[in-house]
Amino acid sequence: MATASFDTARPAPGAAPAIEKIPEFRPEAEPAPAGRPSLVGLTRAGLKERIAAIGVPERESRMRAGQVWHWLYVRGATAFDQMTNVGKGLKAELAAAYTLDRPEIVTEQVSRDGTRKWLLRMPPTGRHDHNRGAEIECVYIPGRGRGTLCVSSQVGCTLTCSFCHTGTQRLVRNLSAAEITAQLVVARDRLGDWAVPGATNGVDESRRAVTNIVFMGMGEPLYNLDNVVDAVGVMADQEGLGLSRRRITVSTSGVVPQMRRLGEEAHAMLAISLHAVRDDLRDTQVPMNRKYPLAELIAACRAYPGLNNARRITFEYVMLKGVNDSDADARELVRLLKGIPAKINLIPFNPWPGSAYACSDWERIERFAEIVYEAGYASPVRTPRGRDILAACGQLKSETEKLRARARMMLEEGLGAEGFYAAADEDDAEG
Repeated sequence: MATASFDTARPAPGAAPAIEKIPEFRPEAEPAPAGRPSLVGLTRAGLKERIAAIGVPERESRMRAGQVWHWLYVRGATAFDQMTNVGKGLKAELAAAYTLDRPEIVTEQVSRDGTRKWLLRMPPTGRHDHNRGAEIECVYIPGRGRGTLCVSSQVGCTLTCSFCHTGTQRLVRNLSAAEITAQLVVARDRLGDWAVPGATNGVDESRRAVTNIVFMGMGEPLYNLDNVVDAVGVMADQEGLGLSRRRITVSTSGVVPQMRRLGEEAHAMLAISLHAVRDDLRDTQVPMNRKYPLAELIAACRAYPGLNNARRITFEYVMLKGVNDSDADARELVRLLKGIPAKINLIPFNPWPGSAYACSDWERIERFAEIVYEAGYASPVRTPRGRDILAACGQLKSETEKLRARARMMLEEGLGAEGFYAAADEDDAEG
């Protein structure tokens, strides 16, 4: 199994910024804390193991796990007593050994445009948490006919992208699959998005508050691929949380060795944080490029499993004034992506405290979009969402650290956390 490795060398004074950060904590370094663990977020296999661990016979554990699964992921149960088809004795045993606790909501902010940002505190995982628990952010963005939840995959971020607020934060650790999935559970709790009593396998997707998931919050998902794959599996289980895999998008800055595996195992939609069309510029903006340059990244995109006109790759391109927004940049972008089924997502830069960049002027963004659109690529310019609560593209950072008519035809309401709505076009959506 190919595993992406960390570049742990410390840069010399005046040298280019490090490509990646070293995690402050590795799970195997400390024992798990005492206390009853939560069942929320577990995979089917993990849930079956927990049920078997309290003495349920092997021949019965699968059936019991299926019952609990339904209550966790279809009905959103918060107490074992709510599980009416589970025997009284088993409910008591489950309650003695486990909880249905969600991550703690430390703060909830609601933007003027309806975007919501939650600061979530995970249960402590060791001494490094100082008995407090790591904190991450996730964002919900309502839109026309859809609602997108932007989830985090790491506490902090592996990467050091120069225009991203999260990139200035230290990397603490990867999130587990259960911690990733629990972000969706919290969102459904807060939005009242669970099935009504009497439902069997969920609710009509058109009535869901959360219809799309994007892995575009804190962290580089492909440096936590095992857990991301498992979390996607739980989210997409049609007897549970029930999202379509075509409505789950994983964004990467370009961890080339893991891209094929993502497609083969998660079957998720792919987004690439591109942001530059020349290696010399991308080396600075997205230092990962020094490890996997554009030629390798684009080759991996062409080979992405399942790539076709119905499953296009989205290339994210943040518009930075005087940096990457010229007509020549637009034409080179078109040339670079020639032949790839793609959508180019233009994201007005969202300012954050201490940033050295400014957003391109609107006229410049329109001209850039027009060049891309005339070359045959959908090039929506995303409406920034949640700027007033620092929930927009590149603004997430946990509290632990503080167009012309043609182009406008493509304009859609976009996701603040990465300026993105997965499966935004009608021809990409599943019924």
